[in-house]
Amino acid sequence: MKKNVNIGSDCSIGSNVIIRNTIIENNVAILDGCIIGKKGFGFFPNKQKNLRYPHIGIVIIGENSEIGCGATIDRGSMSNTIIGKNTFLDNQIHIAHNNKIGDNCIIAGQVGFAGSSTLGNNVMIGGQAGISGHLKIGNNVQIGGGSGVIKDIPDNTKVMGYPSKDLRQFLKDNK
Repeated sequence: MKKNVNIGSDCSIGSNVIIRNTIIENNVAILDGCIIGKKGFGFFPNKQKNLRYPHIGIVIIGENSEIGCGATIDRGSMSNTIIGKNTFLDNQIHIAHNNKIGDNCIIAGQVGFAGSSTLGNNVMIGGQAGISGHLKIGNNVQIGGGSGVIKDIPDNTKVMGYPSKDLRQFLKDNK
């Protein structure tokens, strides 16, 4: 099912996929069971009634990318959610509103992103890692599986653990 969607050429869309509010560039594969472009999880908390804030942004998926089975990518609230070109997302990934994923990234299964973080180019993330919201992850960063990222990570860094720390320090601490 699609609504308010523009799909480029040579794209492949699997079974049971829901796409809304999305621009998909050329040569993109979206595997079975994905939900892309639905509103994210954002509220103005109130003691009497929580009020959902509007999600008026879209999702943009760059060319030559692949979205694995069962992935969920929320549309932006006040800006757009962006998946860069030549980026591969494994199965069961959640990308919350306003995230910006760079080009040529590889993200393994069950990774979760809270809202409004930015990943640079050539980032690799191992399975079951979690990325907190409003962070900046630099270019050429590697994040080990099962890590919990709760602060910004500079370019050309390898991290692992919860909370994530420099890979060398993690290995030293866990001999």
